[in-house]
Amino acid sequence: MRIISGKNKGRKITAPGNLPVRPTTDFAKEGLFNVLANHFDFKELEVLDLFAGTGNISYEFISRDAKSVLAIDINTSCTNFIRQTAEKLNYKNLFVIRSDFKAFLIHTEKKWDMIFADPPYDMEGVADLPAMVFNQKILKPDGWLIIEHSRNSDFSTHAYCFEHRKYGNVNFSIFRKR
Repeated sequence: MRIISGKNKGRKITAPGNLPVRPTTDFAKEGLFNVLANHFDFKELEVLDLFAGTGNISYEFISRDAKSVLAIDINTSCTNFIRQTAEKLNYKNLFVIRSDFKAFLIHTEKKWDMIFADPPYDMEGVADLPAMVFNQKILKPDGWLIIEHSRNSDFSTHAYCFEHRKYGNVNFSIFRKR
């Protein structure tokens, strides 16, 4: 994987092969961040990266000068890798917590500008993720929730889903309160 843009543009990051992850493809990540760049000033964003895996999305936000990113993953190897990579890249505003996403969502009191969630494609309850986020009221008024998912998930009828993007086999559904 590589960082697409920002202060670390072109930097390649090699994750250990034993991580139980499916990193977002560079093609899909570039498409998504082109959309985001048209709507947000990254320097103002406080981002929550749920199911952070390798930290791929977190690094991209920080490279583009996001105010802060909190990466959440339940896997210790993943969170250790993100911490090590953040240290190597001198990313002082990338924070990492090992936690189950449900426990984190229930207990956090912080509000976010952007929540990116890339759950395992076969995870049970993926369809409930938007409701969990919106019921907890953890998005700021103009905040977005982005869920990466397979073609087998369809969020188009959700009240807050306003956009769907497809890049190869990667799908992004984007939500916000209207």
